Amino acid sequence: MLSAFTLVRNAVKLNFPIVATICSVLGVCDEVVVNVGKSEDETREIVAGIRDPRVRIIECEWDMKRGDGMLSVETQRAMNACRGSWGIYIQADEVLDERSARTLKAKVAECDGDPRVEGLLVNYLHFYGGFDRVATNRRWYRREVRCIRLGLEIHPFQGAQGFRVGPEQRRIRARLTDAQMFHYGWARPACSIRAKREVTKEMYPVATERLDRAARSHGSRCCGRSPVSIPRSPDRGSPPARSSRRSSSSRPGSTREMRATTFPTGSSA
Repeated sequence: MLSAFTLVRNAVKLNFPIVATICSVLGVCDEVVVNVGKSEDETREIVAGIRDPRVRIIECEWDMKRGDGMLSVETQRAMNACRGSWGIYIQADEVLDERSARTLKAKVAECDGDPRVEGLLVNYLHFYGGFDRVATNRRWYRREVRCIRLGLEIHPFQGAQGFRVGPEQRRIRARLTDAQMFHYGWARPACSIRAKREVTKEMYPVATERLDRAARSHGSRCCGRSPVSIPRSPDRGSPPARSSRRSSSSRPGSTREMRATTFPTGSSA
């Protein structure tokens, strides 16, 4: 059984593409667990409106005072509710294209019998300031572990940007894939960017300070053209369709999980 899990709060206010997010993994998963935090808009109604029995909603009030630690707690809550042996983790501002979703499902079947493989890495495209520019600076993570074995000692790490194993916080043994995730967290209307930055300051003070320093050093503005982006090349593929009502949001990138232990097919642990 293959599960998927995500969490979302204030999807309308922050312009998350939550319907596209969920539907991008629903086609290959037996269930999608959605942790819906108490919101100031109709987030729950939007998720429930998907009307698919495989979508399971769990509701609770998130403790925002815990900062990025809250995201780890709530991501773990969603993981614990999953019934599958593997889980695809997708954030509320991410969309997995159809080919990549099938790729992850095939890789799960391929790796299930190999206990050395604890997770799968996916590649990222970070859209910035719109849908025709892609961030490429090293501050933006190139890949992350987004599919993991469930029921082990694997847990969210530091704001649920990635995962670690056990109390010693060992890095996951992850296998590379050619699956690609589209990240829309910074490709949004100016009003949503401002609202997102206020939430980001509260939850990710260090990451926000790093982003502000980069913007100041290049004389750029948050809602303007990114100094760390380039026009999207045609060979990068087309992003999946997004709902015009529900855009996206996430925190600035980190390269922590890029250092996860990886090994190619057929190699030894």
